[in-house]
Amino acid sequence: MKRKRMNQSGGLTILALSLSVVLPALLWSSQVLSAIDAYEFPDEVMEQRYQQLINELRCPQCLNTNLAGSDSMIAKDLRREVHEQILAGRTNEEILDFMQQRYGDFVLYRPRMQLSTLLLWAGPLVVLLLGLFLVYRVIRGAGTRLSSNEEVAPVDETKIDSLLAQELPANREEG
Repeated sequence: MKRKRMNQSGGLTILALSLSVVLPALLWSSQVLSAIDAYEFPDEVMEQRYQQLINELRCPQCLNTNLAGSDSMIAKDLRREVHEQILAGRTNEEILDFMQQRYGDFVLYRPRMQLSTLLLWAGPLVVLLLGLFLVYRVIRGAGTRLSSNEEVAPVDETKIDSLLAQELPANREEG
């Protein structure tokens, strides 16, 4: 009889512990899921445009997060703005222009080619070409130094011979 009561109370303890762990996790996950915006669209094409745009636009507050992945208040506002503009019938280009005018080039993951962004677009190419040129110069310089078969001048030969002659007897005395 005592054994049955012990098993029942042990089972209740395990159930209570499980609920104390699982219940907060369930409550927390519902809060996380509620942070996701749920905008309604009349058709799937508009919804795909919305997803494409919020993936192309960068959150002005976050360092390197798009609007789709950011939970900041400004990202929520911008997602709402994109939704409203899509429903208003604006094209993707018009929406991107609006965002760029309001928040600058930073908001675009792929900034447009302009004079102000020329260094951004051409910079990596210039650095690559400069690096290739430097590698070429180092290899070419090392190759000419290694394969240099210049003739030794007769004056230099006599100096070398005299230095070797002086060095040889000194080495023989030590040995």
